[in-house]
Amino acid sequence: MALDPVELAAELIRRPSVTPKDEGAIPLLAKTLEGLGFVCHVVEFTEEGTAPILNLYARRGSKGRNFCFAGHTDVVPPGDLKSWSVDPFGGDVLEGSLYGRGASDMKGAVACFVAAVARFLEERGDFDGSISLLITGDEEAAAINGTKKLLDWTAKRGEKLDLCLVGEPTSAKKLGDMVKIGRRGSLNGFLTVTGIQGHTANPHLADNAAHRLLKMLQALLAEPNDRGNERFPPTDLQISTIDIGNPTTNVIPGKARAVFNIRFNDQWTSQKLDAWLRQKLDQAGGRYELTIQVSGESFLTPPGEVSTVLERAIATVTGLKPELSTTGGTSHARFIHRYCPVAEFGLVGLTMHKVDERAPVADLQALTEIYRTALELFFATA
Repeated sequence: MALDPVELAAELIRRPSVTPKDEGAIPLLAKTLEGLGFVCHVVEFTEEGTAPILNLYARRGSKGRNFCFAGHTDVVPPGDLKSWSVDPFGGDVLEGSLYGRGASDMKGAVACFVAAVARFLEERGDFDGSISLLITGDEEAAAINGTKKLLDWTAKRGEKLDLCLVGEPTSAKKLGDMVKIGRRGSLNGFLTVTGIQGHTANPHLADNAAHRLLKMLQALLAEPNDRGNERFPPTDLQISTIDIGNPTTNVIPGKARAVFNIRFNDQWTSQKLDAWLRQKLDQAGGRYELTIQVSGESFLTPPGEVSTVLERAIATVTGLKPELSTTGGTSHARFIHRYCPVAEFGLVGLTMHKVDERAPVADLQALTEIYRTALELFFATA
């Protein structure tokens, strides 16, 4: 049953699965897991206007508690190929590191899932419980036809997840230094302000939409939303872009637009933020339209079994005590937490989405052992 996580990760990297393409990544995993005794379901989801996405739910065992590994095989585009030192889809090992798009985020961790299960089964044999993998090909893009639908699909089949470990690259500087037990919510605001176009020499006959927009944005930035709390940093608003679209110097613009993003903690919901935004904009004055797009609400898995298992496994393998954090962007844990306790832990994320993305071979082996140890600890008490 022995599997080398580095070899499997390299094989996954050689499948250039830039969302929504799969290029054989999910079938490779399914074939490998079937060889370990898993029952695999490759499920395709789509809806009008979106590309079909392959997803995988694999389970070994039909009784007892179910330990689920969750992740994704899709990757972001490699960018300028000339900037890479190697083929981004070559899966090459150079100077002790595995290079390629997805090495860190997160084909490396997915390979470690499988290798850890193989080691666990080889050492443990039969055990009183179940292990499952929930893998999507739609994490890096819109996340419409991926984890959310797959969770609903499994629930309708009567599947129950007792604990879930997401393999996102959460380690900050050293493998094992950080575990995510929650995430901030993410809200995008699309603001369009309407004024009256006119000549810059006659401002009394116009209403400058750019000036209105600046006042509105200043109203949103004037004071912090909150100061954070024990588990979450303060809520933060960042302006992404301001667009006037005015090609001349002597015309007062009649429209001005801005896009902003808010990362919010558990003191807020997207509905509360929506109301707060409109109140501030109304107070600033002027005609506007605001469209809200919510990527996910904030959530927290309080320290408990899942974080304890991870802390003990990480300490056993690395000697480190990880920080339990909620920093960073969103992940598919925002969907999973509604079904079971969830935490995220994986490789160091310093090179994810970058040119020459890579993961040290030693870290891939150590992460495999951490995942194996987590299984051992979980089923020792299951």
